Amino acid sequence: MQRHRQQGVAVLLAVLLVLGQALPVAAKRTEVKPGWNLFSVQQDIELGREASAEAEKQLPLLRDARVDGYLTRLGRKLAAEAPGHKYPYQFKAINDGSINAFALPGGFLYVNRGTIEAAENEAQLAGVVAHEISHVALRHGTNQLSKAVAIRFPLAIAGGLLGGSGSLLGQLAQLGIEVGFTAVFLKYSRTAETQADVLATQLLFDTGYEPREYGRFFAKIEKAGGGGGVQFFSDHPNPKNRVKRVDEEIAELGSKTGLRKDSEEFHAVQSLLRSMPAPPKRGVRAQESGEVRRPEPPARQFREYQGRLFLLSFPENWQVSEEGAGVVLAPEGGVVTLEGGANAIAYGVIANALELEDPNETLEEATDRLIQAIRQSNPGTRETSRQRTRLAAQRALSVQLTGESPRRGEHETNWLLTFKTSDRLFYVVCIAPEKEFSSYKPTFQKMLDSYRLR
Repeated sequence: MQRHRQQGVAVLLAVLLVLGQALPVAAKRTEVKPGWNLFSVQQDIELGREASAEAEKQLPLLRDARVDGYLTRLGRKLAAEAPGHKYPYQFKAINDGSINAFALPGGFLYVNRGTIEAAENEAQLAGVVAHEISHVALRHGTNQLSKAVAIRFPLAIAGGLLGGSGSLLGQLAQLGIEVGFTAVFLKYSRTAETQADVLATQLLFDTGYEPREYGRFFAKIEKAGGGGGVQFFSDHPNPKNRVKRVDEEIAELGSKTGLRKDSEEFHAVQSLLRSMPAPPKRGVRAQESGEVRRPEPPARQFREYQGRLFLLSFPENWQVSEEGAGVVLAPEGGVVTLEGGANAIAYGVIANALELEDPNETLEEATDRLIQAIRQSNPGTRETSRQRTRLAAQRALSVQLTGESPRRGEHETNWLLTFKTSDRLFYVVCIAPEKEFSSYKPTFQKMLDSYRLR
């Protein structure tokens, strides 16, 4: 009897071993959840719609139905697998040769032409699109905005200021919070970037794309990150070990047969783009003559600009242009219109303040982040000097930069001064063509001496 029992146990163990080998191990995946959010899903859509209308006035949209149609088909296939609310996604191409993409709350997503042209296969492009869809699904834009509002205006929340009648962007502007498409919506933390990477990997796997191509594309653009053609990492802080984290998530998801990398339609769209005229270069003026009238010298008499956050005196013959909590002070003729309708400052001063992503960020770290953003709009910009100073009775940094001027064939000097408070980086940029900077410096210095916080 004992021998039969032992044989029975042995047979049972053998059967369980065979079954264990035959049964697949259940795939695991990292659970990624949206963070705290002050806004409703419908407000996500409203904010995104308003910000996209602003964006499309400034962006050089490609406006090609074939390319936008392809992006829409690709994007909706990926978005169908995204968790949470099913947003009314829209996908459009931008006629910009750099590698970049961004999404606004509510599903308004834009992909630079250069991203499509740089991808080696459809799976790589799908990875970038899935990353942006993940930011929307995880509501990173309004999560960032919620933290900014909660820190600075807790009484506005308690009083129900947000969500009343009128434009949400307008209500936020009343609080002094910039929410344009280049402002808080796109300033994600490295934690948010990692979450978007993880979810994008899952979306690729679930829609049948080879997710390893996503990591390969990041490795490719990271290698090219020093060039002016890659802006993705300017808008998307690069987490440590990004590619390694993607590979770890792939290992968690397990194996799956039939994963695809490519499609004929992707290569047809890529060929179509390469047959089109090259996108306009950044910094090319709309005026073909290249002759921009030099402004009159700064007046000796000054008047005071009274902003929400700071006070600043400036020459009385200069003009004032407010944007959110910031201001551009420039002489007539000091602002040059670029091809595509955007403006660039050739002579003048920009003063503003940025929300800090991390309250523990040092002045040097925050300043470096700002310089990176400046280089995004003027890739040839380089730093020539840096020293400590004081501004508005605060410990500050003084950084001199040189780059290409909006004036044809000239270089400019950007004198950047920064200081930080608990939640903001304040900055002033004094700009003039390199050959004329010394004549403008006394005016700039007088303006800086008058600068003070409210």
